[in-house]
Order: sequence, then structure tokens, then C-alpha cells
Amino acid sequence: QVQLVESGGGLVQPGGSLRLSCAASGSIFSVAAAGWYRQAPGKQRDLVARISRGGTTTYADSVKGRFTISRDSAKNTVYLQMNSLKPEDTAVYYCNANYRSDMFWGQGTQVTVSS
Repeated sequence: QVQLVESGGGLVQPGGSLRLSCAASGSIFSVAAAGWYRQAPGKQRDLVARISRGGTTTYADSVKGRFTISRDSAKNTVYLQMNSLKPEDTAVYYCNANYRSDMFWGQGTQVTVSS
């Protein structure tokens, strides 16, 4: 029922910035926790950032201080601001919503960091 659509990915140089957006078909982000995950070819899908229903945020050590997750419940949208990007940040980034025992995923957006 819930659909998530990511946007904002692309090709950037090391040290550059991107802002990813995740738009939901309903008001899921007003009642659910949300997160951003990433997966590089041949690697597992790892948690990058998470925001709870109450607004508490957590980050992977590899992105702490560089990435910021935020939520606009009125727009049913979650964002990931990515600064000081590194080549190792290259991956497909997926938006996630977690409500009770249900998990919802977007289709992903490609982020490539290269000179």
C-alpha cells in the first residue's frame, strides 16, 4: 500500500554535496521510523542514518558529521543531506519506513562520487 520514491542521486566530485529525497504516497512518516540504507555492488545493504518517530537521529560511524537525516511530515518526505562526499560513499541509496512489523522500501537512487 505504501510507496516510497527516492530522488536526488547523481554524479558528484569528491568533496561535493547532494540532497536525497524520499516521498511517500501516504502519511507514513508521521507514524513510522525512517531510514536511509546504501548498497554497493557485491556488498550488503547497510544502514546509513535513521530517524525515530520522535525525531531522534542515529548515524553510521562512516558518515557521522557529514550526513544529516531530516523529516517533513507535512510533506510526507524524508531527506538525506550528504556533504563532503567520498568515493567510498558510491552506492545505491534506499529509503525505508518501519511501522510495527512492516518494512517499506523505495526502488533506490544511484549516488556516484568520482573525479
